Amino acid sequence: MSSNTYVAIMAGGIGSRFWPGSRESRPKQFLDIMGVGKSLIRLTFERFLKLCPAENIFIVTNAMYKDQVKEHLPEITDNQILCEPSRNNTAPCIAYTAFKLRDLNPNANFIVAPSDHVILQEDAFISYLQKGIDFVANNNALATLGITPTRPDTGYGYINFEPSKNDNGIFPVTDFTEKPDLALAKVFVDSGEYLWNAGIFLWNVKSILSAFEKYAPEIYNIMNAPEGVYNSPKEQDFVDKHYPTTPKISIDYAIMENAENVFTIPSEFGWSDLGTWGSLYAESQKNEDQNVINGDNVIVNNTKNCLIRVPKDKLVVLTDLEDYIVIDEGDVLLIHPKSKEQEIKAITASIKTEKGSEFL
Repeated sequence: MSSNTYVAIMAGGIGSRFWPGSRESRPKQFLDIMGVGKSLIRLTFERFLKLCPAENIFIVTNAMYKDQVKEHLPEITDNQILCEPSRNNTAPCIAYTAFKLRDLNPNANFIVAPSDHVILQEDAFISYLQKGIDFVANNNALATLGITPTRPDTGYGYINFEPSKNDNGIFPVTDFTEKPDLALAKVFVDSGEYLWNAGIFLWNVKSILSAFEKYAPEIYNIMNAPEGVYNSPKEQDFVDKHYPTTPKISIDYAIMENAENVFTIPSEFGWSDLGTWGSLYAESQKNEDQNVINGDNVIVNNTKNCLIRVPKDKLVVLTDLEDYIVIDEGDVLLIHPKSKEQEIKAITASIKTEKGSEFL
């Protein structure tokens, strides 16, 4: 393990497409969504322990989730929890992380990864990351893991790379395309020159801060604190005052689509972004009727291809149901067609209008 390798786990999202399991007060990264006895953030943290020690893993989250982070990850210190006072998308939080890590170690190389992905082949995953870390440590490069597509999916962004320019399995990126329609997605997959954008990035602090200074100078100038602020008692006051004034923009739009030193590593390690109930269904073990059942007292009759998640002590009887999501959280019951799961986020917006935030 290199002492210059760090990890920033992004854990500030609400996960609204996982409602009603995921709530604003208890988002999906803190849930045992997989039914394995560990939360998603815990699984992610333990995965990265194969790459660097616990003291080199930082959590970027909303301030309201700090106590939950400490509950799930008791190994880390308060200084390893970066508390965002507002949700300003990924570019500001990555700039914040880069400045903080530069103050700790000017030679830091760090990985940015979401807290809620499924990785089935962890050893392969770590191998790809190590290759990427070695590359960004020795080159002025911004790298991303690209997932080899298995189907033309419209739910992911796509990375166009140059297959002829190969540096030990690392390729220059031509451009990014955000969530194309199905016809274009088919063209991308058939070409063999596109990868899914997994949102997992690797860079050296100097490289990424140089990119911010060039392509997102407003964010750079706002988060570039005076010497002695980061990793001190002054840090949170500075962040609380200045962070909310940063532009709300993703790292893809602010940096990756503009920079000329972007590279990708085509990867296969059993990945899912676990963004929806449907993706959970796809990654879960199914019974003979292709149902995924999480509950001890569920009786199904002529019910197929359903995701059923109910309290363990509740008797639930389902009859003549096919391709549905059934989620019972006690105060909220969701019964919704699996084919229309993308509507769930809009449903939560309408609930907020009609019922307030009590059930969100």
